[in-house]
Amino acid sequence: MERTNVLTIQTPEGIEFPLTLAGPVSRFMAWLLDALCVMVLASVIGMALGVFAAVAADIALAAIVLAYFVVSIGYPIVMEWYWRGQTIGKRLMGLRVMDAQGLKLQFSQIVIRNLLRFVDELPLFYVVGGIASLVSRHAQRLGDVAANTIVVRVPRVSGPDLAQVLSGKYNSFRDFPHLAARLRQRISPQEAGIALQSLIRRDELEPSARVELFEEMVAHFRQIVEFPQEVTEGITDEQYVRNVVDILFQKSSARP
Repeated sequence: MERTNVLTIQTPEGIEFPLTLAGPVSRFMAWLLDALCVMVLASVIGMALGVFAAVAADIALAAIVLAYFVVSIGYPIVMEWYWRGQTIGKRLMGLRVMDAQGLKLQFSQIVIRNLLRFVDELPLFYVVGGIASLVSRHAQRLGDVAANTIVVRVPRVSGPDLAQVLSGKYNSFRDFPHLAARLRQRISPQEAGIALQSLIRRDELEPSARVELFEEMVAHFRQIVEFPQEVTEGITDEQYVRNVVDILFQKSSARP
């Protein structure tokens, strides 16, 4: 199969997300940074355990070796789980581990890819993993292949242009400030973000998926806060969602 540095994932709604795959160099740099973090953590634990060296030197040495092993394995697993696919090195290099199909990254995938890290590191400095990522179509090392994961570059995205999405639109929902305040209180940041992204990406949707998506969102928002029929009658579902987003993200709205 032909190698590519971009993986395109398509959602059931017809939206395509191009993901830039991380190359061996950036991944190796992230590994070096993480190796430094592991050495620092292991050194701190080693100094703490070194206190017992005077009493039982052999036991203290064994405990230090075991602590380094636990840290070297536990550090990437814990960090990638709680930071959603990132370690300190990956975050500094702008990388993230993802499921190869764009699904939610599972804990079992994180464990598998990190347990096989010892194979990828053979014989030294990730020679096996580096060769595997060079010949793999999606730049996957052996641990990624086994766990069905990829490592992608995280783009630095600027904030959305709300004026472009909302400008020039009269929002009749603002005539009911008590309902608008209730809407802000009851909608989670995740729901607000999804609503905003649906407006920004609406032109990327297939027509039928676009209609269905906004219809479902309006039904959801109606369950949270019901605005009077006289202000919702006659407006499209997209305008309804736009009015909701305007209330959630804009402090004020100019009247035409």
